[in-house]
Amino acid sequence: MQIKDFMIDQSLKELTEHRTVVLPIACYETTINQNINGYIPHHWHDEFQFVLIVKGEAIFQINEEKLAVREGEGLFINSGSLHMAKDKNDSGCVYICLNVSPSLVLSQELYTSYVNPYIQATNIPYLYLDAKELWAKNILAAIVKINQLIQQNPPYYEIDITIQLTLIWKNLLINGFELEYEHTEMLKSHRMKQMLNWIHLHYAEKILLDDIARAGQLSRSECCRYFKRILKTTPLNYVTDYRIQKSLILLQQSEFNVTDVAYQVGFNSTSYFIDKFRNSMNMTPLAYKKYKNYCSLVK
Repeated sequence: MQIKDFMIDQSLKELTEHRTVVLPIACYETTINQNINGYIPHHWHDEFQFVLIVKGEAIFQINEEKLAVREGEGLFINSGSLHMAKDKNDSGCVYICLNVSPSLVLSQELYTSYVNPYIQATNIPYLYLDAKELWAKNILAAIVKINQLIQQNPPYYEIDITIQLTLIWKNLLINGFELEYEHTEMLKSHRMKQMLNWIHLHYAEKILLDDIARAGQLSRSECCRYFKRILKTTPLNYVTDYRIQKSLILLQQSEFNVTDVAYQVGFNSTSYFIDKFRNSMNMTPLAYKKYKNYCSLVK
């Protein structure tokens, strides 16, 4: 199963239920360019995420950092970390995505000592899994094993999955990373999510930079620095990109024409919407609408 349209709430928290078995876990293969946006947009979730690239190469951004991840390599993305992914150089990137509720990783008795400190650590939004490192190689192998167990459903496979999760977490711990806890980093993450939450509640309205800054309890200049540092864009450019994301779903509905969609997502000019849409999607909104209608007819 691939999630092609990420459902997120106003703060970018992913709403997808991460469950493909009776356990609070989901494991599936994702082809990045098959997402409705052509990439995996910024989102976050409470679950831990483990990634293994099985084909091609991807550019991941986790909080403020960007890195390329190649075939055979992977990532651990911590609970609550804002992240996105794009295919690099049209490589047809495919990766196994394993999302796990932190409460499932170890027993309740061990959770406080061995799991929660990682969730709270501000210096580990992610870990790069290099197959040349034994601990990382073991984690990548366990991801493959869990994916196989879910596909094959052998007897007692849920128990085997929990065994593999324990091995994953043990190997994560033995890498010996020092954990740090900085209040300023926690506050920065909270303020960023507050601003995103405000934008996603009000994207269809007129939005000023002052409004976004006020939502994060920041000055205009500091607000711009947050967006530039974390999302690599300006606040108002982010608003435009988000409006275009929201338009993709509406354009697939026959009852709305391009002008209807433009105004519903917050543009006050159809021509401006068309121009920005073309810059983002390399086609006009009408061409996108016709293409999606054709695809639905030939399915």
